[in-house]
Amino acid sequence: MATRLCDANLSDLPEAIARPTYDRGAVTPGIVHIGLGNFHRAHQAWYLHRLMQQGEALDWGIIGAGVRAYDEAQRQKMAAQDYLTTLIELDPKGTSAEVVGSMIGYVPIEEGNGPLIAQMADPAIRIVALTVTEGGYYLDPATKKFDPSHPDIQYDVANPNAPRTAFGAMVAALRRRRDAGVPAFTCQSCDNLPGNGEIMHMVIVSLARLMDTDLADWIEANSAFPNSMVDCIVPATGPKELALVQDFGIDDAVPVTHENFRQWVIEDRFCAGRPAWENVGATITDLVHDYEAMKLRILNGGHQVIAAPADILGIETIHATMDHPEIKGLFRKIALEEMAPHIHAVPGMTPEAYVDLIDERFSNPKIADTVRRVAFDGSSRHTGAVLPQIRDAVAKGTPLDGLALSQALWARMCEGTREDGSEIVANDPVWDDLKAVARAAKTDPAAWLGQRHFYGALADDPRFAAAFEKWLRMLWSDGTVATLKDYLN
Repeated sequence: MATRLCDANLSDLPEAIARPTYDRGAVTPGIVHIGLGNFHRAHQAWYLHRLMQQGEALDWGIIGAGVRAYDEAQRQKMAAQDYLTTLIELDPKGTSAEVVGSMIGYVPIEEGNGPLIAQMADPAIRIVALTVTEGGYYLDPATKKFDPSHPDIQYDVANPNAPRTAFGAMVAALRRRRDAGVPAFTCQSCDNLPGNGEIMHMVIVSLARLMDTDLADWIEANSAFPNSMVDCIVPATGPKELALVQDFGIDDAVPVTHENFRQWVIEDRFCAGRPAWENVGATITDLVHDYEAMKLRILNGGHQVIAAPADILGIETIHATMDHPEIKGLFRKIALEEMAPHIHAVPGMTPEAYVDLIDERFSNPKIADTVRRVAFDGSSRHTGAVLPQIRDAVAKGTPLDGLALSQALWARMCEGTREDGSEIVANDPVWDDLKAVARAAKTDPAAWLGQRHFYGALADDPRFAAAFEKWLRMLWSDGTVATLKDYLN
């Protein structure tokens, strides 16, 4: 029988399972993390747990938080097991498990976010961190600037003491701290966005300025917004993962699986202190932009390059996608010839060596990462990770044929049917709009590039537009594999 995961049962877990060696009762709050999904628990929470295992950072315990009604189910599951998480490392050489205990609470989910605001206003909280996905920052898709017209933002401006968004709650908490004479906290983005700290700064200060100019000035002068780059492939948890944790002898309702690789690169810009993450492998550097460009363009951009043809062909996992010779070839050719030339080396890693590393990571057969998860929200992920590379290629006159093909594949996928005739079900917040345009583009490819909120002036570049049209017409006339072969040859 598996042992139910909770503090009282830690000593009863199977001997091979690593577990907290520190006194969790002595851990006090220092961080609120909004968006407590699998990635955070496999990544940031793990780094903090490793520090605690060394007897450090016991005053930096994590309080989880969410701002949507569906977060309550996750909170209840976590609370029932004292906020412990089993992390299962999926290494091709062998699978292992450990229990992480750096999270010590989870704010109740309530409309108006009163408990969350109160928790963030507590002087003990010195960092408020977020993992809310690339599309969760209320940015205009075309300009990548803060969008004050979004209904959620308008709601928060009208209801500053009972906001709907995480950012509105953070502004409300900072207002309370200012009014009480309490120092500001650091606002730390942990999302896959270029310049994520700068984006967080723009969103928080812009939202505050719509409510209270003096408050915006106070936040500007007193808070901090460090840039960071995060990296670890963390699949969604489903029946397979729930069965796997039982195989380890642990009854955990919310286990997390992850690859045998992590990276966290952080700018050292904090206004109220921080844990010594560098003592457990994080990189503290002023070169965050170089690291993030390499990762966002080759890993995140590479994910979008391979997910669309995989979905069209009915391939379900990323490692199986990399077993497909034409899709693997597509990734490597685009990455080496069209991505790497625009990327700076970082200490210990050239762009070409990074392509090999990502090839190996994508090919890990233990990581049953799904094509559907990777392809989700392509409207945010293509615009964040792929389109900036096309703009660079246009500006510099460098090759872009493969990048144009990646957009034709995305358009073909969004038409909503696979080559075997099966349906590709909705997989984007604006799926209905994408599908309608993709169906029009089947006979008029320019219709897809006419989505100016994504492509902007790229639609007017004759070299990119001609390549896109050629590839999309070929995908519909000759099929995916033949089109990929034509590009590779």
